[in-house]
Amino acid sequence: MEIVQFEQELKDRGFPIRPEQAKQYERYYELLVEWNEKINLTAITDREEVYEKHFYDSVAAAFFFDFGKVDTLIDIGAGAGFPSLPIKILFPHLKITIIDSLNKRISFLRLLCDELGLQDVTPLHGRAEDFGVKPEHRERYDVVTARAVARLNVLAEYCMPFAKVGGDFVVLKGSHASSELNEAKKAIKTLGGKTEQVESLQLPTDQAERSIIAIHKFAPTPKGYPRKAGLPTKKPIV
Repeated sequence: MEIVQFEQELKDRGFPIRPEQAKQYERYYELLVEWNEKINLTAITDREEVYEKHFYDSVAAAFFFDFGKVDTLIDIGAGAGFPSLPIKILFPHLKITIIDSLNKRISFLRLLCDELGLQDVTPLHGRAEDFGVKPEHRERYDVVTARAVARLNVLAEYCMPFAKVGGDFVVLKGSHASSELNEAKKAIKTLGGKTEQVESLQLPTDQAERSIIAIHKFAPTPKGYPRKAGLPTKKPIV
């Protein structure tokens, strides 16, 4: 996806890019490639692929979920900042917290936010299972995001404890979302959630299918969730 096409696609979706935002995306790309030589951030380094498979893929969540109506967002396992930071560029008002288990990636994210002039972004080093039981993070966020972290029944346990009652969990998935949703029904309900929206789209150039799932938090997550580190993966809720 050429940069011009990226900007046109967003404009057609109702998100015209200002010149300063275009510069932020381009600087994001430059730093991603530069740091990728030092630490493993992504297997995708071609400019056109980064714009489509990372930037466009991340902001596609905004085609179906209104990030303009929320203030606080936490991104679980964001890696190189996806999807939260491409979304932050589009919605500068968002106060974003990022959790990732690799400290080197957190160092990259801090430098990235400084370079891009992104304010109100707090990258934290650690595991979701540990942060999800802390009072300062548990049920404190309007929206939780995650992309390509784990299967949905596991991911729900990582993420749902962070969402406020009345908040949302917005997860970005590939083409197998329906089978993962069926597998995750019990986990989503157990953790206080209800699936409200499932949308799909194709990447403009690659044509790969993407799914965006919005899960509403209607009840508090029971005490005991998330379980200790490792347990959600070893013994998922089924």
